Amino acid sequence: MSFRPSFKLSLILIILAALFLRLGIWQLDRKAEKSALFERFDSAPSMGVEEALAAEQQFARVKAFGRYDPVRHVLLDNRIWKGRAGVHVLTPFTLADGRALLVNRGWLPLAPDRGSLPAVPTDATPHTLHGRLVAPVAAGPRLGEADVLASDRWPQLITYFDLAGISAALGQPLQPWIVQLDAGEASGFGDRQWAPAVMAPAVHGAYAVQWLALSITALVIWITLGLRRGARLQRQPGGPTNSNAGDQTE
Repeated sequence: MSFRPSFKLSLILIILAALFLRLGIWQLDRKAEKSALFERFDSAPSMGVEEALAAEQQFARVKAFGRYDPVRHVLLDNRIWKGRAGVHVLTPFTLADGRALLVNRGWLPLAPDRGSLPAVPTDATPHTLHGRLVAPVAAGPRLGEADVLASDRWPQLITYFDLAGISAALGQPLQPWIVQLDAGEASGFGDRQWAPAVMAPAVHGAYAVQWLALSITALVIWITLGLRRGARLQRQPGGPTNSNAGDQTE
């Protein structure tokens, strides 16, 4: 059996196989990174929020005593939950020592015409809340003008999270952290099953399998077509001695 793939076909399929292999390895690397991230999330310690802020303890399970701002809420747009468009409610929470940070209280629906904002019922009496301390996620590329918050109109809708802009509108400094409110807290709303990333490690693993399978498929196609071409050349008058002519015509 003769294996005689054409040069052009070999070049295309080998490049594709190498590309698919590289993408598969990249997804395996991403799976390892996400596995480490989820492990940090699951094993994060529990502590007071003051201690967690001092240690900059990402994902810490925190307990915080203080009070909500009952009026000045920031509504982070484009949050989808159960197929419905809505917002995540970010409410300033002032700690006992006077420092303030934002609490993500979860999801509320947004009217389809976007002409009215949802009511945000808030108890301003001092109380203790529980949640996860996380660093704000940096916004990606922005389309359109940046949101400009007013200082005398609340609540307000924003498309991109901007801690400095929110702090300026509130007229007070904010800690560079957010507390994601626990699902069991009565002061929260919907969609509070927090995770450290949108895409779980298993998803990256599934993508890796797909890319590696495509790499193997490209190699199988290359071998199969090379064998078929070799067999065809052998059947021609003169057999393999005419392979050079065949290379020029294919």
